[in-house]
Amino acid sequence: MADGVLRPVAQGAVYPSLAGKKVIISGGASGIGSGIVEAFVRQGAVVAFVDILVDEGEAVVAGLADAAVLPIFVQCDITDCDDYAAKIAKLVETLGGCDVLINNAANDDRHKLEDVTSEYWDERMSVNLKHQFFGAKAVIPAMKAAGGGSIINLGSISWHLGLEDLTLYQTAKAAIEGLTRSLARELGRDNIRVNAIIPGNVQTPRQMKWYTPEGEAEIVAAQCLDGRIQPADIAAMAMFLASDDARFCTAHNYWVDAGWR
Repeated sequence: MADGVLRPVAQGAVYPSLAGKKVIISGGASGIGSGIVEAFVRQGAVVAFVDILVDEGEAVVAGLADAAVLPIFVQCDITDCDDYAAKIAKLVETLGGCDVLINNAANDDRHKLEDVTSEYWDERMSVNLKHQFFGAKAVIPAMKAAGGGSIINLGSISWHLGLEDLTLYQTAKAAIEGLTRSLARELGRDNIRVNAIIPGNVQTPRQMKWYTPEGEAEIVAAQCLDGRIQPADIAAMAMFLASDDARFCTAHNYWVDAGWR
């Protein structure tokens, strides 16, 4: 850290319990999602992911050509929950089960209160919240049959900070924390663990659209730690929560935000 910048370690933890696990990830074609896909593939998991972005999804698969087991990519619009649930069910059939579901897909487009319509409200809830419930519902039978599983929901620090121009996104992300605790209670006796990861501001190409170098500097100044959080840092938490090492971790939020306040 001679230059004052924290970078991901070259080699992270290896979780033997993840090898061969059947993992389904939403929004896996870019940003945090693609980092999570790569991390689980490198652990030897059998990974499938969905995304609306076809070229990007195929590029993720091509970038992992040297992996022992290539991930499976399926194009999907998660806002069509019936189609989404059907495709998740098909992936469960293809994989022969599902041990881990990671509800990552989201969209943080900025918006002004005066521009919000009823239709836009419904669309924002679909892309940021509704699919998490129906994705979980689609994999629960397979997890119960297998004797357990891990569901990981991606929340956001944004609503804790009350950021501007994100009212609908923050409403959905706040609800995810309630959904996480509710599902954990409902599914715990089936040995299905449900947790949420609360990322800070992660340096992805999408986020770079919103921030100038000065804006990034303000984020780092508000953190307890120097440096910019990377997708690999979120993936590291996801792997821990999915692994047997986290067997008594459920119903909680796990923050990866560099202490941003």
